[in-house]
Amino acid sequence: MSTPDPTHWHALTPETVLLRLGVTRGGLDPAEASARRARFGPNAFQEAPPVRPLAILGRQFRSFLVGLLVVASILSLFLGDRIDAAAILAIVVLNAGIGFAQEWRAERSIAALRRLTAPRARVRRAGRVIAVDATELLPGDIVLLEAGDLVPADLRLLDSSALRCSESALTGESEPVDKDAQALRPADTALGERSNLAHLGTSVVAGVGSGVVFATGMDSQLGGIARLLASASEQDTETPLEQRLQALARTLAVVCLGSVLLVFVLGALRGLPLAELLMTSISLAVASVPEGLPAVATVALTLGVARMARRRALIRRLAAVETLGSASVVCTDKTGTLTRGEMTVRELWTAGHSFQVSGEGYGPEGWIEGANYTYEGLARELLEVLASCNNAHLAQDAGVWQVLGDPTEGALLSAAAKLGVTQPAGPRLREWPFDSARKRMSTARKLADGRVRLDVKGAPESVLACCDRIADAEGVRALCRADLAQIAETEARLAARGLRVLGAAWREDHDVELASADPSTVERGLVFAGLVGMLDPPRVEARAAVARCRAAGIRVVMITGDHPRTGLAIARELDIAAEGEVALTGPELARLSDADLAERVPHVSVYARVTPEDKLRIVRAWQSRSAVVAMTGDGVNDAPALRAADIGIAMGRIGTEVAKQASDMIVTDDNFASIVAAVEEGRGIFANIRKTLQYLLAGNAAELVLMALCVGAGYPAPLLPVHLLWINLVTDGLPALCLATDSVDADVMRDPPRSRRASLTDRAFLGRVILTGVGTALLVAGVYIYALNTWGESAARSHAFGALVCTELLRAFSWRSERTPLWRMNLLGNGRLAGIVAVSLLLQLAIHGLAPLREVFHTEPLSASSLGLLLAVALLPVAVLELAKVLPLSARKEGLSPCPS
Repeated sequence: MSTPDPTHWHALTPETVLLRLGVTRGGLDPAEASARRARFGPNAFQEAPPVRPLAILGRQFRSFLVGLLVVASILSLFLGDRIDAAAILAIVVLNAGIGFAQEWRAERSIAALRRLTAPRARVRRAGRVIAVDATELLPGDIVLLEAGDLVPADLRLLDSSALRCSESALTGESEPVDKDAQALRPADTALGERSNLAHLGTSVVAGVGSGVVFATGMDSQLGGIARLLASASEQDTETPLEQRLQALARTLAVVCLGSVLLVFVLGALRGLPLAELLMTSISLAVASVPEGLPAVATVALTLGVARMARRRALIRRLAAVETLGSASVVCTDKTGTLTRGEMTVRELWTAGHSFQVSGEGYGPEGWIEGANYTYEGLARELLEVLASCNNAHLAQDAGVWQVLGDPTEGALLSAAAKLGVTQPAGPRLREWPFDSARKRMSTARKLADGRVRLDVKGAPESVLACCDRIADAEGVRALCRADLAQIAETEARLAARGLRVLGAAWREDHDVELASADPSTVERGLVFAGLVGMLDPPRVEARAAVARCRAAGIRVVMITGDHPRTGLAIARELDIAAEGEVALTGPELARLSDADLAERVPHVSVYARVTPEDKLRIVRAWQSRSAVVAMTGDGVNDAPALRAADIGIAMGRIGTEVAKQASDMIVTDDNFASIVAAVEEGRGIFANIRKTLQYLLAGNAAELVLMALCVGAGYPAPLLPVHLLWINLVTDGLPALCLATDSVDADVMRDPPRSRRASLTDRAFLGRVILTGVGTALLVAGVYIYALNTWGESAARSHAFGALVCTELLRAFSWRSERTPLWRMNLLGNGRLAGIVAVSLLLQLAIHGLAPLREVFHTEPLSASSLGLLLAVALLPVAVLELAKVLPLSARKEGLSPCPS
């Protein structure tokens, strides 16, 4: 027996499928089941190899920056500074712990997939129905299904009666899908439209049926997703921030090593004592490594996580905070993210008249526009049919209206309530449920005068086939060709708007055959009541959020499992897609090569009827164009793309556990506006890390240039090792941490997103660092040489030490913003920074004023005139930085990329 390609099972009749699988409707006999068990193995996902914690921990120390910090810690121990060494090692351990925790995400994702398999299944073997563990299912097994079951394997349906399955987790389709065992579908039919199949991991919401297993375990659609998820995990790359920090660490290592060697060589040529020169060089090497940078990045990201949580975004991976701020493309689902996730009636149509329906959600708030005296009766008649032929209920929970039952029927009840139609006429006598063959539902009720009222709703063409009359403003009359043409035109108009269209009809009679098991015997001679158009409306805040993305240069792309027409209608309403733009469907996408898709993605805003593999390909196509991609999703089908994206965003309310475990961030309110708010926070965090890095590097540059200038000119070293370590640990480190906690600039969303290739240190960045570092070094060198010639070597070192510390501390205020000058900022807006600067200045005065500290730091007291000189020197770099902000060139931003197009 050979197993055909699984994608073709939906193109085969039940009899052909049974023949291909070598089984009858009685099921497998014990001998055949045993043989197939040996051949196919259990219906389970492949176990991943055991994860070795030590290997994961070892990977955390491969970073070049971590290696640089370890070297700095060893050198600090060599100098006898155990506090600095311990602080550096603490930073290394903290970052390793965070990285170790992140490595467990893929394992949890696969484990969550395993939990979706049904524990038990009812099967027919050798003509008997038995219950078996789902893991024991085999290709050829006949499985019985009923409402409430989880589908235990991929099945070709053999029989179905009013069978409906929820496939949202697998396909993204928001509505339950009608199943029809007798239907045949072309081989290239999209996954969500294979109505004669039922897939592992989906659930039965109504009806009964049976099916034959054609794929189990890793061969199922869900198993394919598991493989995609594993491949996406294997291809994980560093985040843009991690890549930039690694590149910066390598550059800093070269620059610092070269500078320290230069100072050592110059000192040796000038005849300085080698022992003193060696200690100074080692101290300078330690001071030149910005060991505060990982701590600053961690603090900035951690505080960003807290702020994002307040804005309904939970971060699962710390580095993802900044990655989200780099996003240039956001691929988003439609249902529940851009839309409310609640079906809402938008328009009613009766013979010759349309009624617009206002309000959103399932509550009765809103009204029927156009329901005047002449036409109100028609609207009421239509709504009475829809409310009567209905099994849903509306209820309030904590002031929020919710539907108990089918969302579509809940929307119809809500529309009826807006016109005061709340109670169906008379008690229900019988119901003929919806089925996919006739595409309609009927109910019969007993009226007060003894007659029976039959109400019917369903697909317009199906309802019309049972009608010979129509209700208009004059009463009930015969249905004519003009009516049929007008109904068809109206249905097309509503469908073009992305609305789901239903038809309704009724009749009142004494001879309704309630005992008939065949609904066609009663669904005849109906009066056509009208059409209703409904959709899941866009969220009010989604339009503004999309507009903010566009202003920030971020491309928004909709990827949905719904019909292309529905997706395009919502996309146009939210300005995601332009008028005339078309959607790319899953089957069309499958025919494109990866290279062709990469060329096509900038021109497509809406993808519809896509598979999990399609979503993964879309993400990677954008990434191949150097885009930083954020991907939202809620279902199992989204997990591979969530894992492969630069930032995966799962929905907190409706998201599956698989999607959440595969994601980097969870949006607790499933709202696109919350995603945009998180992007803003991410951009603010990057800005804080960037300005903090500028502050640290400018200080390091000042120390290196000062030492090189003075030693190269033949002067004694202006700073002792203890001075360098004090500046490095207190004067640089603490203000840098405060800068990392600054609030987000109001205009952070006005810039285009950063390119994936952009460096942390662009030309503007380096220009400010060099200008500040070299300028500070020249000023302090001038103070040192003046004091050396006036008061001697010890006093000169005290002046140089004090001048450099004061300059470093005061210029921290200028680094709070690259654009806004100090006189436009609230100087106390960062209270932590103001406090740290004040305390540090007092400590510096104590180092010069208290005898025990003077002995430790080898300093001398400073006179009032000397303090005034140091203050003036410290304010000069601040003045230069503030002047640079108001120059026209200061507004230029480098390392940015335009909105992908």
